[in-house]
Amino acid sequence: MAHNGVNGTIYDDEDIDYSDIEAKYQVEYDESFDNILVVDGVPVIDKSKLEKLLQKISKDFSRKGCPIKPENMTVPWNESNGKSKGYIFMEFKNPDDASRALAAMNGHPFDARHTFLINRFTDFERYLNLDETYVEPPPEEYKPKEHLRAWLGDPQGRDQYATYRGDDVEIHWHGKPSQCEVAYSKPNWTDLYVSWSPMGTYFASLHRQGVRLWGGPSWEPQSRFAHPLVKLIDFSPNEQYLVTWSYDPIVVREGAEQGPQYFAPEDEGNNIAVWDIKTGHLLRTFPSVYPEGDDQKKQMAWPALKWSPDDKYVARVTPGQQISVYELPGMGLQGKKSIKIEGVVDFEWRPLGDRDREEIEKENQAGSGKTPKKARENMLAFWTPEVQNQPARVSLMSFPSRETLRQKNLFNVSECKLYWQNQGDFLCVKVDRHTKTKKSIFCNLEIFRVREKDFPVEVVELKDTVTDFSWEPKGERFALVSSSDPNLGNPGPGITIKTDVSFYQHERSKGDFKLLKSLPGRTSNTVRWSPRGRHVVLATVGSSSKSELEFWDLDFSVDETRREGAPWGSGIQHLGTADHYALTDAEWDPSGRYIATSASAWRHTLENGYAIWDFRGQELEKHILDRFKQFLWRPRPPSLLTKEQQKQIRRNLKEYSRVFDEEDAAEESNVSAELIAHRKRLIDEWNAWRQRCREEVAEERRKRGKKVEPAKEKQPQEEQEEIEVWVDEVIEQIEEEVVE
Repeated sequence: MAHNGVNGTIYDDEDIDYSDIEAKYQVEYDESFDNILVVDGVPVIDKSKLEKLLQKISKDFSRKGCPIKPENMTVPWNESNGKSKGYIFMEFKNPDDASRALAAMNGHPFDARHTFLINRFTDFERYLNLDETYVEPPPEEYKPKEHLRAWLGDPQGRDQYATYRGDDVEIHWHGKPSQCEVAYSKPNWTDLYVSWSPMGTYFASLHRQGVRLWGGPSWEPQSRFAHPLVKLIDFSPNEQYLVTWSYDPIVVREGAEQGPQYFAPEDEGNNIAVWDIKTGHLLRTFPSVYPEGDDQKKQMAWPALKWSPDDKYVARVTPGQQISVYELPGMGLQGKKSIKIEGVVDFEWRPLGDRDREEIEKENQAGSGKTPKKARENMLAFWTPEVQNQPARVSLMSFPSRETLRQKNLFNVSECKLYWQNQGDFLCVKVDRHTKTKKSIFCNLEIFRVREKDFPVEVVELKDTVTDFSWEPKGERFALVSSSDPNLGNPGPGITIKTDVSFYQHERSKGDFKLLKSLPGRTSNTVRWSPRGRHVVLATVGSSSKSELEFWDLDFSVDETRREGAPWGSGIQHLGTADHYALTDAEWDPSGRYIATSASAWRHTLENGYAIWDFRGQELEKHILDRFKQFLWRPRPPSLLTKEQQKQIRRNLKEYSRVFDEEDAAEESNVSAELIAHRKRLIDEWNAWRQRCREEVAEERRKRGKKVEPAKEKQPQEEQEEIEVWVDEVIEQIEEEVVE
C-alpha cells in the first residue's frame, strides 16, 4: 500500500526493511520438551477414579517440594477396555522444576504395590537412536569411606567423651593416665550445644541454619538438615531418623530452595520436622502440641515424638483425644486412623530387651523355608485421668493389632508417670494420690510384671512424695528418692530439702517387691545407676549449699546374700563419699567403671568444670575450667557377641586378665625406669657440682700457698656418696581360691 510522505513522496510498505526491529523485539518460545516427564508405575484405573488419582499424585509431589496441578497431567487411555495405560505425562513450568521432581520422586512409593519410575520425555528420542556398541567405561578410582564406628577398634579399648567450653569443642580419649589425650578439637563447632546419637555413630552440632552430623576418624560432615533456628533434636533408637524442633514456626520465603531436603509451602507454620538420616530427606512436619490450657504458660513435653524400639513407628499424643502412630519411612498414619482414647495424657513404648532380640534372631534364622509366624508386635502403655464417675486408668496395648492386653483402674489420682525397665520386664506407674480432702499428696507404685501371664500388678504403698525413680539397668531392683519435707515444692534460697533414699528388689518366690535398704536423712535428689547395674551413685544436684556424692555397691557381698537365712539386703555396701561443689550433671561411662560429674556455666558461674571418678568414689582427674558447658560420654552400640560367647569370656576371664595385668606391669615398670633415670641424673649433677667445688677450693689453696693433699685431688671419686635404689619386680603371681 502506498502512503504520502512529508514532502509528498510516495512510499511502499513492502519496500521497508523491518528486520532490525523484529530481531530486537522478537519473543523466543521454548519449543523443547525438557519440562515434560513421563511417570510410570501409576495404578491402572477407569475414568471414574481419574480425579481422585490425580489429586493423590499432586499431593505426593507437592509434599516433596515439587508442586504440580492435576490440569498439568495427561493420562493416556486404552480405548479397547476404557482403562488407563499405567503411566502419565507431567508438564512443569520449566526444566529446573522437572529436574527437581525427577530427583525427588523417582523410586518413591505411591502405595504398597506401586512405585513411581520417572524419565524425561526427551530421553525416549535419545534412547531410540542410541548406538548399542558396548564401550567399556574407564574404572573409577576407589576412594574408601571412613568407618563411622572406627573408634571401637581402639587397641587400648578406650572410651571417648566430648567437652564444650567457651567456643571450643574437644573429643577426648579416656583410659589410663598415660593414654588420656585429645583426639580432635575444633573451635566454633556449634552455636548452641552438641549431642551424640544413641549408639555413638554420629556427633550432632546445632547452628542457626540447622543441624550437622559428623563422624569417622577425620570427623568429616556426614549429613545436614536445614531447619533454621533449631533448638532441640532427638534421634530414633537405631539412628535411622532425626527429629528437630524450633520455637519459631517454619517459613518458606519466595525463591527458597526446593527439593526433598528442604521445607515446602505446606510445611509453613509447623515447628517439628522428621528427617531420614542417611538420605537427608525431609519426611514430614508437625505443629507443636501443648497440654490443654494456655499454650504460653504450659511447656511442651520433649521428646514430642516417641519412637518404637525397632524404628518402625513413631507416635505423638494429642492430649485428651488420641495417640497417632505413623509408619516409617513413609510417615503415613498407621491403619489410616489414630487411636481414639478419651482423656489420654501420656504414653510410652515398651523397650526391647536382650531376651527379645535373641528371640527375634532365632525366629529369623529358623524362618527360612518355613511358614512365617505372626509378626512380633510392639507394646505401648498409656494412662487416662479420672473423668466424672470414671476412675483413672492405666492400659497396655499391643501394636499394630491395637489389642488391649491389661487395664488397671486407679482412684484419687493427681498425676501418673510411666517408667519402663530397660529390658521391658517391668513397668512402674508412679501414682501421685491425694486424700479425700485433697490437702496432702502421697505415692503408690503400681508395678506390672510384663513377661508373666495376665500381666500381674504389685503395689508398693508409700507415705511420702517420690521425687525421683529409676530402675536398675538389666536388673530387678529400683531406687527412689522420697521426701516429707514441708519445703518440698517451694524451696527458698539456701534451703536444702531432706530426703530418704530406698532400694527395692523383686522377690521371685513371692512375686512382690521388697525393701532392701533405706537411707534416711539425706540431701540426695538424683540416683544414677551404672549401665551394668549393681553400682549406684546418689548425688545432690543443683544445690548451692550441698554437693555430696555417695557411692554404693548393691552386690558387695554376693556370697553372703546367697547364703540361706542371710538378712535381706545384707550385700549392700557403702564404698565412699565425695564432693563436687555446685555440680549440675552426673553421667556414667558406657563401661560402668567411671562416672563424670560436671558444673555447667549454663546453670551458674561457680567453679565450672568436670571431674571423673571410679566406681568406688576415688577421684581420677578434676579440671576447673572457666565457661565450661557440657560433658558427654560417647555411647557404645550393643555387643555383636552372642550370649554364649559372652558367657565363655566370663568363664575364662582370668586367662584374658593376664594380658592386661602384663600391660599394667609393663607400664608401671616404664614409669619406674623413668623415675630411676631421673634420680640418677640428679645424683650425677650433684656429684659433678661437688667435684667442681673441690677443684675450686684446691685452686684457691694453691694461690694462697697452702698445701693441697694429692690424695683428694687424684682420687675425688672415692669420697662420692653411694645411693642404693631398691626396685620391686613381680615375677609371678598366683591366685588360689580357698573353699570354706
